[in-house]
Amino acid sequence: MKKLIPIVILSFLTACQHDRLEDKKSSFEIKATSSEYITASALPVTTVSDNITTNTIWSGVIEMDGIITVKDGATLTILPGTYIKAKPKGTTAPSGVLIITKTGKINAVGTESQPIIFTSYKLLDSNEDTIGEPGDFGGLILLGDALTNTPSTTTIEGLFGPDYYYGGTNQNHNAGIVKYVRIEFGGTDIFPYTIHEINGLTLAGVGSGTTIDHIQVSYGKDDSFEFYGGNINASNLISFAPDDDNFDFNNGYTGPVTCALALADYNSTHSLSGAVNDSHGIELDNNIDGTSTPLVTHPVVNNLTIIGPWKSTMGARYGNGIYIRRNGRLTLNDATITGYPVGIKVEGTGSMLASASNYNTILVHGFTTSVTGAGTSGIPMANLSTGLSASGWGMNQPFFNEGGWNVSPRNCGNFQGLWTKYNFSILE
Repeated sequence: MKKLIPIVILSFLTACQHDRLEDKKSSFEIKATSSEYITASALPVTTVSDNITTNTIWSGVIEMDGIITVKDGATLTILPGTYIKAKPKGTTAPSGVLIITKTGKINAVGTESQPIIFTSYKLLDSNEDTIGEPGDFGGLILLGDALTNTPSTTTIEGLFGPDYYYGGTNQNHNAGIVKYVRIEFGGTDIFPYTIHEINGLTLAGVGSGTTIDHIQVSYGKDDSFEFYGGNINASNLISFAPDDDNFDFNNGYTGPVTCALALADYNSTHSLSGAVNDSHGIELDNNIDGTSTPLVTHPVVNNLTIIGPWKSTMGARYGNGIYIRRNGRLTLNDATITGYPVGIKVEGTGSMLASASNYNTILVHGFTTSVTGAGTSGIPMANLSTGLSASGWGMNQPFFNEGGWNVSPRNCGNFQGLWTKYNFSILE
């Protein structure tokens, strides 16, 4: 494979500089679609350790040293084919955390053949014997000033000060665009052994002016996607093999999510809450206290596919396909859930599968229980299944660990396209 010519960080200082950048960008067109980590690891690395306060471009291979914050009106542009990794740190110092504040923007637009890749530094170390692990990359966080049901002085967990506030009144808030992006082996504890965890992609108070499209989050240490309030319209999302939840909604999130896949690999790590298996396809709370608020967490999820393991022996490591609790609500349209001990569980006063759901388009399997709780009785009995083997619900072979997996005809987001990755061995 041909080697790539890297482009270092640039600033939008003059139009002339911008023109030269575009000339260099053409070198990335030769990059193979399989995203060979060995090839990328041979490229020079640009290390970033300072906050970004002026318009900046990333490309080539970027090493993030610590927590990098984009603020003060700056836009961070990341070019197609860019690899981003964390600089290894000690157990008490997080690294590889990119935060777009209320006053910053991101323009990260990859392509089908050249996605932008946030990944483990171990896959970019030129050593074919090292493998990526959850927590090798911190995570990507977008903060906005759209509505939440918490105070607008709330900070994203584990961080302190006004730079990290999220929430406000601007439902049209625009944090930028993130498209054709992979986030691999992310998630970290900001302060180890505390609850302050970072997810693969965190969207907090992010408004409808933002674009989140064709994002794959794989092997995260915590949740793949977490939505803290806001009303962003996210589409074509893949959550693959997280330690905890695939999709987590709370703090007043009311936006739509369209075309999403949650796919389990039973060889991944699995979170516990005490002795209870705590990894869910969707976890949804109104807020952490479960209090009733004028603005209720109530996403509308369209064209959703949640695939756990095929056999109950492996499925026992997981929790619920969908878990609605603490006064939260969910509207579902065109959803298939299979391979979890419980398919849909609604728990607690005020929690419900909303009557706005198109019940006839919801198919649910659970190893022990298909559905339980408020609102689930509207799903036709013919659409429910239980048993020791998960139902394929008409898909070709949707279970990742069973070989030849394929979720067609539910492949709404080109889930096995050139932009995705499921095999992280160095030599393929």
